[in-house]
Amino acid sequence: MSDNNPCLTCGACCAYFRVSFFWGECQSAGGTVPDSAVVAINSTFVAMSGTEHKPVRCTALMGDVGEDVRCTMYDNRSSICRGFHASWALGEHNPDCDAARAAHGLTPLERCVSPDQVA
Repeated sequence: MSDNNPCLTCGACCAYFRVSFFWGECQSAGGTVPDSAVVAINSTFVAMSGTEHKPVRCTALMGDVGEDVRCTMYDNRSSICRGFHASWALGEHNPDCDAARAAHGLTPLERCVSPDQVA
């Protein structure tokens, strides 16, 4: 992750959305996500611990939302996390990013984010 990535000073998505995904992404099934970092949702899906209830905050998120954050399992994160990008990071607006930021009192990101700032 680039040091200029806006996600390093945000983390709002990790403290706003339920992060659920197929259990096959867990290490016990051959995936990358540590089993200790998830809770079962049903027989098919798991969620990142801390995102399965309100208030949401992924237990892998360290730091203060909107200031200085990091994911403690970044290299082993789920496909949902890998697929979520800051608004304009790929040259496209992400309304979900804006919604998460707004929920934490943060302004939307502006188009000036460059592609080298992709999570």
